[in-house]
Amino acid sequence: MKQTTGILLFATAASAFYAGNINYLSPSLRHPSLGISIPKVAARTYESLPWKPEQLNFTHGVASGDPYDDSVILWTRAAPTMDNDHSNTTVSGTTGLFSHETEEFVFFSKSKVCVDWKIATDEKFEKVADEGRVWTSSDIDFTVKVEAKKLCPFTTYYYQFNICDSYNNSPVGRTKTLPARGKKVPSGIKLAVYSCSNYPQGFFNVFGNTVRKDSVDFIVFLGDYIYEFQNGQYGWGDALGRIPQPDRVTYTLYDYRRRIATYRTDLDLVANHMKFPWIQVWDDHEVADNTWRDGSSFLQNNEDSFISDGGVSTDSRKANAVRAYFEWMPIRQVDMDDGLRIWRNFEFGDLFDLIMLDTRQYDRSITNIYTNTGYIKDISDDTSRSLMGPRQEAWFYRTLKESSQRGTKWRLIGNQIIFSQLLVSKDRNLPYDYDAWDGYVANRNRTLATLYENSITNNIMLAGDSHASWASDLVWLDKPIELGEYDPITGRGAIGVEFAVSAVSSPSPLGQNVTMEETETYTSLLTNFNKELQWTDLYYRGYTELCVGYEGVTARFYGAPDIRTRNGFEVSLANFTVKDGENRLQRYGEEMVASVDGKVEFGSLQRGKTVTANLTYDTEEKRWFVFGE
Repeated sequence: MKQTTGILLFATAASAFYAGNINYLSPSLRHPSLGISIPKVAARTYESLPWKPEQLNFTHGVASGDPYDDSVILWTRAAPTMDNDHSNTTVSGTTGLFSHETEEFVFFSKSKVCVDWKIATDEKFEKVADEGRVWTSSDIDFTVKVEAKKLCPFTTYYYQFNICDSYNNSPVGRTKTLPARGKKVPSGIKLAVYSCSNYPQGFFNVFGNTVRKDSVDFIVFLGDYIYEFQNGQYGWGDALGRIPQPDRVTYTLYDYRRRIATYRTDLDLVANHMKFPWIQVWDDHEVADNTWRDGSSFLQNNEDSFISDGGVSTDSRKANAVRAYFEWMPIRQVDMDDGLRIWRNFEFGDLFDLIMLDTRQYDRSITNIYTNTGYIKDISDDTSRSLMGPRQEAWFYRTLKESSQRGTKWRLIGNQIIFSQLLVSKDRNLPYDYDAWDGYVANRNRTLATLYENSITNNIMLAGDSHASWASDLVWLDKPIELGEYDPITGRGAIGVEFAVSAVSSPSPLGQNVTMEETETYTSLLTNFNKELQWTDLYYRGYTELCVGYEGVTARFYGAPDIRTRNGFEVSLANFTVKDGENRLQRYGEEMVASVDGKVEFGSLQRGKTVTANLTYDTEEKRWFVFGE
């Protein structure tokens, strides 16, 4: 009886140290039977000593994310092994207290890891703003995620983790808070926007370029942080020494933990996480290809699919992927009653709101899964179809209206897929990409109606997924006549712009081995067929930097000429400007203003010039050279 009482008292006292690590709170703090029961984890480790400092390492660096004006999320992993926990279950409220001890993987779970953390305004940590002590264990893959509070707005901070009572320290990370809500921002804010990092396809050089230039304040990542395929299915990593682990299609909790951990060994990705706070969402491949509410391209909720895919259901696979994602990413769970919710809003003073959507996992109507393309085309304009589901849609439209009513200057909308209507195929029977917004016409029309009918201007839609760069006027091409016509020459009639970013390393939509000449031909057809599309490039892997100010927003598109080796090379492809109140890409006369001298480096520009010089900047050696010479 005394031992039982001691365990309970210990569990109660220890709960604070576990609860301080917010990864224990997912997927639902208020429903322990759906997540991890902290008292039971504490009781299981009652008689075990913590891991010794010399047995532990900070295996994957540090990271920060989801900044507010007074707090930020800090992340690390302190573990006795580089490998991940093999459990595919959880110490939940309905699981027996010691049930895991019959399984091999629980060998690690009997001992906790004690970690201290601190955050300060200086790198020597003489001015500490917040600090704390938390515990972690194999139940959450030895990850540590804390919320640093009591911070000042728009301030740079440094943070570090430490194995308790030792000199075993993590690297020092740097982060930044948002400007104060509703207040003037003293200077323009710079963002780097990325999507689609594919480990076996090549090195994540563009993550490192931003670090070496130290050119932005925050990172926006629009999804496809990992890919679920085994080596060879979507990129061969053998020659590069980049074989994704485990070398199979991911289904289990261990699979997703291990895959994310493998991606986190890329040194440029590690450096980027350490240098900048991230604001991110998932796309489809964090779970599987072309996901929707009840399935994906190769796994559906039916008996045949269940059997052929090894007895894994769609819901179980999604739950495994989502749990690993929340464990490994510096991200808040904004709704503790909704473990799948990732859509949220960030207020950057009165300068702009960054509205992050989930158009993939949350409540998406059925999409194109390759065997049903004709059917999806036939129902693409059905009123009931939604990319987001009714709850998220209502929140999205309400957030847009509230942002405008507050007098916030700009609205940046981070979503996964191309928003604009886009003819992408010569096939008249299947002219659109029905996995993008073109497969959900009514949802797009409801979004555009919200903007036009409420006079919500200065909108910038951000998209990833396509592995290509795009710059478009944001237009309701089929809008009611009373809302006015769109003039592609002047841009009159648009309600904003869309910038879609290329991929970190995923291949061109025209194929991994496509040539410059082949992409030139295709991009010319795209700008000819799509009057709102002002520029596109399908050749370069890359990213985009945005500078947001009160007078305007500039977008600078960069391409990586070589991802087969690790290097700091980048090419400036095109620059675009959006002026306050103009709601269109800036023009000069009848020509697009795409750079200082009215030219682009590559791709197809409507009413402009493409002059390819291959002038390349080495962000590591700080020199210019002509790539290929």
